[in-house]
Amino acid sequence: MKTLLPTSTAGSLPKPSWLAQPETLWSPWKLQGQELVDGKKDALRLILDDQLQAGIDIVSDGEQTRQHFVTTFIEHLNGVDFQKREIVRIRNRYDASVPTVISAVERMKPVFIEDAKFLRQQTKQPIKWALPGPMTMIDTLYDNHYKSREKLAWEFAKILNQEAKELEAVGIDIIQFDEPAFNVFFDEVNDWGIAALERAVEGLKCETAVHICYGYGIKANTDWKKTLGTEWRQYEEVFPKLQKSSIDIVSLECQNSRVPMDLIELIRGKKVMVGAIDVATNDIETPEQVADTLRKALQFVDADKLYPSTNCGMTPLSREVARGKLNALSAGAAIVRNELLAK
Repeated sequence: MKTLLPTSTAGSLPKPSWLAQPETLWSPWKLQGQELVDGKKDALRLILDDQLQAGIDIVSDGEQTRQHFVTTFIEHLNGVDFQKREIVRIRNRYDASVPTVISAVERMKPVFIEDAKFLRQQTKQPIKWALPGPMTMIDTLYDNHYKSREKLAWEFAKILNQEAKELEAVGIDIIQFDEPAFNVFFDEVNDWGIAALERAVEGLKCETAVHICYGYGIKANTDWKKTLGTEWRQYEEVFPKLQKSSIDIVSLECQNSRVPMDLIELIRGKKVMVGAIDVATNDIETPEQVADTLRKALQFVDADKLYPSTNCGMTPLSREVARGKLNALSAGAAIVRNELLAK
C-alpha cells in the first residue's frame, strides 16, 4: 500500500435485511435458488459501496455470501457431515451444536473464487479476503475421524492453501486467516498452530495476514472478557513466535480493550492492523477517539506499517451503526495521517 495508514475492516459487515436477519450470527438466508445467487451479488455491491463511501482503503467482501466465517467454508468440503451434530465447547467459552468430521477432509472445488472474481470486477481498490485459520476450524467441529486436533489442522492447512492460491490468482491483494483460537490454546499455537498457518500461506506471493481477536460482541465473549482481569496479555503468549513467522500482517484488537499497547512491540517489523473500532458496542466512536488509539499504537509500530482497522467483524451490528463506525475509522485515520505528513 502506498497510502499512509490505509484503513481496513477485520472481517464481516452487516448484511442487508432482505438477504438475512439483521444483527444475528448464523442467520438463515431469506432468498432461495437464483434469487439467492443474485441477492448475494447485490449485497456484495452494496457493502463495497458502503466501504468506498466511508473512505475505506482496503476493501473486503464483508462476508456477504457466508452465513458464518468458519462453517460456510467447511460446508463446501467432503468429509464433514452437517446432519450428524455434536455439542462441543467453542474456545473454552460456550457450547454449540457443530458438524462432525466423519472421513478424510477434501476440497473438491473452489469455495469463494467466483465471489472474489465478482468483487474484483467491481473495484480497483486493494481487496483483503478472509479465510478461517486451521486452528479455529478444528475448534468449530467434532472430529470423529482423525482423533487428533493437530492432524486435522494440517489437513485444513493444505486445503486452505489451495483456496488461497486461487484467490491470489483472481487478484486478491491480501489474504487474511482468522485465528481467534490463537488467544486461547497457547501451547498448541506454539507447538504446531503457527506452523500449520505457515503451511496455509506456503507459496503465496500476495500479502498474508492473521487476525487474532477477542471475538464478536456476543454475550459469551463479553462475559469471558470480564474474567480476564485488568490487563489482557494473551497476545504475549503467541506474538514472539508469530514475529518470526512468514506472515506479513498481524491484526489485533485494541479499542476499548485492556490489551497493553506495548505488546505490539513483540511483533516489531510486522505490519499491524490495529483495531481502533469496538465491535461490541453500538456506540459510534468519534474520529478523535480513533486517532487517540492510533497515536498510542505508533509508539510501538512504524507509521508505514500501521493499518487502522476494526477489532473484529461487525455482523451483529446494524448497517447504520456499522456505517457510522466505518466513517469514524476513516476520519480518525485521516487526522493522524495529516499529523504525520505535517511533520
